[in-house]
Amino acid sequence: MNRYAALTHEPEPVDLGPDGPKMWSFNLVAHYTSDADAIAAVLPRPLEPTEPIVRVNMARVDMPGMTEPLQAGTFSVACRHGDVHGYYDLLMIMSTESAVVGGRETFGEPKKIGNVRLEHLGEGVGAEVVGVMTRAGVDLVEIRGRVAEVLDPGPVTERFAFYYKFLLDPQGGGFDHDPTFVHVHRTQENRLAERVDATVTLRDSAVDPLADLPVHDVLDVVFTENHQTQTGTIVGTVPGEWLWPFRHQRYDGLMARLAPAAR
Repeated sequence: MNRYAALTHEPEPVDLGPDGPKMWSFNLVAHYTSDADAIAAVLPRPLEPTEPIVRVNMARVDMPGMTEPLQAGTFSVACRHGDVHGYYDLLMIMSTESAVVGGRETFGEPKKIGNVRLEHLGEGVGAEVVGVMTRAGVDLVEIRGRVAEVLDPGPVTERFAFYYKFLLDPQGGGFDHDPTFVHVHRTQENRLAERVDATVTLRDSAVDPLADLPVHDVLDVVFTENHQTQTGTIVGTVPGEWLWPFRHQRYDGLMARLAPAAR
């Protein structure tokens, strides 16, 4: 048997859409206000800024066939494409290579290997909640607080995210082709929701400079157990020159060269 040989049958696909199996996960989501100019500066065209809001999500997901839960984290800024309002992800952390590859190559998500620690210690009001996103030896984002109120799980909600799919030209100096622009539609069904009184702390990193979008006011922090679906749509391409100045958002080497010199 040669498992590198051509497939004789297609593996069963994993359906992440509304018709797929339900996978429940624990999520800690915080929204905070930041510098409007800083948010506008990180958005490639055709995205435009809206409210100066940053969204941080940390998750622990029990994936079928995995012995350990998937750890995941996302750091996003609010924006819009035309009349569609959503978020642009600057960083997505995943604890497994398969999660990184699937998201980057299918949707263009800016996924990288890292770790997330999400803890819910106790039950109900007063329970301690801790979430920490870590990469390259730095605890990039830390959320700490206690449950202040148990909420009604509410109806199914929806949100959008925007991504660019691209590859670098092997001859250098550009992309293989004009980047593909992708809208991702997500739904979320909660079966547990808790409001958390919490602080959000950012720490600087040469390769993940999330601290360049400082915390002004924490708007809300919510811990949920939920099921999410995801479907992506290619809405077109964008000129390569629009995205070229932002390529360092994806690549650590380029980002490190832009980091301030150590004092």
